[in-house]
Amino acid sequence: MTEEIKADILLVDDEEQFLKVLSQRMEGRGMKVDTSTSGEEALSKVQGKEFDAIILDLAMPGMGGMETLKRIRSENPDVQIIMLTGHGSVEKGVEAMKEGAVDFLEKPADLNKIMEKVAEAKQKRIILVEKKHEAHVKEILQAKGW
Repeated sequence: MTEEIKADILLVDDEEQFLKVLSQRMEGRGMKVDTSTSGEEALSKVQGKEFDAIILDLAMPGMGGMETLKRIRSENPDVQIIMLTGHGSVEKGVEAMKEGAVDFLEKPADLNKIMEKVAEAKQKRIILVEKKHEAHVKEILQAKGW
């Protein structure tokens, strides 16, 4: 059994049964999981909340995963997005990484692999947030002349 990882996750996939099963398995490993069945719903959820990682399906009806990725990243560049697809291709993986995804996994994704990627994403996010805070403190100190 893998260790528990405390993380807030948003899981985005149009396959409701897949969402249900994966979110239950992730919650069983200590994660707090929110779900969305569309790109539009995911966009509204990220506006009011910070997630340690977002696991986003590439192929969805309506707003697809790539468009959702671009929109989420434009509003929150620090967010860690892991793309997930049943229709994987190297080209799509490269495109997703260029748009800011931190990783790209094919379905059916191994739960241990997902957990490993989430742990890495959370660590990257912590580092980014710490750097932002350090820069902000420096700005304040310089503005005050300290």
